[in-house]
Amino acid sequence: MTLPDSRPYTVVAEAIRYLDDHRRRQPALADIARHVGLSEFHLQRLFSEWAGVSPKQYLQYLTKENAKQRLRREPVLDAALSAGLSGPGRLHDLMLHCEGMTPGEYRQGGRGLHIRYGAAASPFGDCLLAETGRGVCKLAFFDRAGEFAALEAELRAEWPFAVLERDDAAVAATAALAFPAQGEREQPLKLLLRGSAFQLKVWEALLAIPSGEIRSYQDVAAGLGEPAATRAVASAIARNSIGYLIPCHRVIRASGEFSRYRWGGERKQAMIAREAGMAGVEP
Repeated sequence: MTLPDSRPYTVVAEAIRYLDDHRRRQPALADIARHVGLSEFHLQRLFSEWAGVSPKQYLQYLTKENAKQRLRREPVLDAALSAGLSGPGRLHDLMLHCEGMTPGEYRQGGRGLHIRYGAAASPFGDCLLAETGRGVCKLAFFDRAGEFAALEAELRAEWPFAVLERDDAAVAATAALAFPAQGEREQPLKLLLRGSAFQLKVWEALLAIPSGEIRSYQDVAAGLGEPAATRAVASAIARNSIGYLIPCHRVIRASGEFSRYRWGGERKQAMIAREAGMAGVEP
């Protein structure tokens, strides 16, 4: 299952993979173009249109030394964080209205909920998107058809008592809101978060990280007022089931390592650099 609108990301992901493998020698545009099977002109145009930066700028932005420097000079996350998600509100540059499930609803495993889900294209490849009347409850990326089936099974396990209905057309309309072409969401998008009180606090902290910027796990823990809880923060981030919209991709290791990400290191790097390009962040 490959959706046609994901073609640019497929090329970009392959270019990122090549850049990662040959980072030390700083490959020229001709080398990257030869590897992905495009002319230099077409690669430069596709890459720049997709990411907002050239392949050279992209490589500069994603080097480990650059990440370390950013982590050293960026202040610790100091946004005021509430004890939980108390209601809808505008969060940083995205119009996201978030609602956390109550402990009772959490225990019921989705009883009484109707969930529509399906496959959709995104700037970062194909994804499974699931939504209820209260908002998007899952967004996960996949690269092969077999992975979509595994995500379906995961969705059913997460919401064992909900009524699930596959509806690709409805989901495609929601995906268009989730991934606006210019990066600015014109219509509010609701999210339904299912997690413990601590997990909700961590996910809210992620939403406070501006687009185009990155933080370490230690930064997030310190911003929560719990500097010793780095492992617990990392565990909560790993349990995020709404990829990209709850931006766990904006958190990296203090060493500057980008590679660890549930949906692939190349995808994480693509998200960070595309946001940086659209936000006008200098490499």
